[in-house]
Amino acid sequence: MRRVFLIFLKVLAGVAAYVLLVAAWYAVVPDVKGLAARNPGKTAFMEYRERQWAEEGRKAALRWKWVPLSAMSPTLIKAVLVSEDDKFWAHEGFDFEAMRDALEKNLEQGRVRAGGSTISQQLAKNLWLSPSKSPMRKIKEAVLAWRLERELSKRRILEIYLNVVEWGDGVFGAEAAAQAHFGVSARNLSAEQAVRLAVSLPNPLRFDPAGSSGFVRKRAAIVLSRLKRRGVFDPAPAAATAAPAAPVLEAPAAEKPAEPAAPRAAAPDPADETVAQALEWVKKEVESSEKTSGEQP
Repeated sequence: MRRVFLIFLKVLAGVAAYVLLVAAWYAVVPDVKGLAARNPGKTAFMEYRERQWAEEGRKAALRWKWVPLSAMSPTLIKAVLVSEDDKFWAHEGFDFEAMRDALEKNLEQGRVRAGGSTISQQLAKNLWLSPSKSPMRKIKEAVLAWRLERELSKRRILEIYLNVVEWGDGVFGAEAAAQAHFGVSARNLSAEQAVRLAVSLPNPLRFDPAGSSGFVRKRAAIVLSRLKRRGVFDPAPAAATAAPAAPVLEAPAAEKPAEPAAPRAAAPDPADETVAQALEWVKKEVESSEKTSGEQP
């Protein structure tokens, strides 16, 4: 019995040493600080999609064009924050309350269904990691998110995220998404279009922002209501009727990001039976969709 216990301790020590080694590696590599003035190239997740297409024998191309945060609809930016990471300006890379809620939900269901990831964590995954949900990948993600928060401004993290996140099959970033789904630039999205793009992010391959999805319609109505109640609703210009632009993949140009303005405190949402019912419907719809399609990694 003692021999078995000693073997177990050795294995445990080996695993702990490996985890520490991996954490130490990602605490130094890759170059996070350089992203303050240099835009990233093709991300790990873009390369992952390209490998998928190759394995499936598909001849697809990335649609991706970098634009600065100032060239995006203010409503899109605010809607993504409300929908994806409501405490973005306040946390330091991790929303522990959301993580706790996600853990409780996963334990109740007996499998990993919710993540509770912040925008910083999602950006780390998109830039450098795989979409797997292994414990080791989560450790790498945590180290990289911690580094992002310490090396970059909040505004810069948000700008990079909105330029590399997946918004459809082969569609990456706000500019390509606006063109692909609505035929306008990211700057000229209408308020409804901007919110529809934001709420499709949990599963952009399943939820078409421009389609007739009940999830997108109801979730968009909730986010619009929250923006109005908080007094931060800022309608974007009406959308143009031009045809969608041709797919584009450009090497991003370097741009020195401006420091973020002081975030405006968000007022709490008042109790609203209608919104509560809609949220419950959305929750059921998301859980149903995850059975047939993978989540946004």
